Amino acid sequence: MQFDSNSQRDKQEQGKMTHRKTGADGSRKRLFLRGFSRRSFLGRAGVLTAAGFIAGIMSPLLSSVTKGGIVQAQNIDVQVGPFTVKSSVVKEVLAANREYARTFTKGNLAIPPARKFAILTCMDARLDPAKYAGLSEGDAHVIRNAGGRVSNDAIRSLVISHKLLGTQEWFVIHHTNCGMEFFTDDIISQLLEKDLDTATLNADGTFTPAGTPGTGSTEGYYIKWLTIEKQEESVARDVRRIRTHPLVPGYIPIYGYIYDVKTGRLNEVPRATEIGRPI
Repeated sequence: MQFDSNSQRDKQEQGKMTHRKTGADGSRKRLFLRGFSRRSFLGRAGVLTAAGFIAGIMSPLLSSVTKGGIVQAQNIDVQVGPFTVKSSVVKEVLAANREYARTFTKGNLAIPPARKFAILTCMDARLDPAKYAGLSEGDAHVIRNAGGRVSNDAIRSLVISHKLLGTQEWFVIHHTNCGMEFFTDDIISQLLEKDLDTATLNADGTFTPAGTPGTGSTEGYYIKWLTIEKQEESVARDVRRIRTHPLVPGYIPIYGYIYDVKTGRLNEVPRATEIGRPI
């Protein structure tokens, strides 16, 4: 999620914005959203009302132009399997893929990653592991989820990565200004109970349901969302879970880093890397 400021008003809002978090003891804590702009969050993180989605995302895609190297097509009927949908995004993706395939020369790569390492990182659109870690197709495994957390499924992927495909070193990479810092398990579960539409972010850092009341589900209360309160702590905690997992051999080194979305640099979390040293 990106929180750039594009105006003086955004900068003023950044200084004021806080978000309440609930501690284990039930107390309310305030998390300052540094670098957090409601305008850019709404525009880029996809936290939009239905009207905002149409106006903010679909409108720029209605013309057939090339912008930022992406072919933008008209919003017309597209056949997706047995369904017909109105989507310029599908047209753009398929056009980009045709261009990629036209000059593709890497069809003979081996299945195991050539450089024998894996990265667990966040799904945030601002992170490009191929660029920040110098990867090409076939080099390494990249496992992504919300926050780059060591969920059960992340463990599953890492174990397969080593046991069957030969990776020998692992990185856990979280990042600054992560959207997983701005809500709690209770907040998202309560929002999902009310409705399933994208919630609206308020100027004070809270969220407001934007859909039809009573159309949600209580299933969110049964999910561990793995939100983040302090990045360094979450990286260390995640590395520790991998290090102590019974399916992970002790000789695999596990490195803990935080990617800075403002500078593009990887900054080590020394305590996490110490926890992850081979034993």
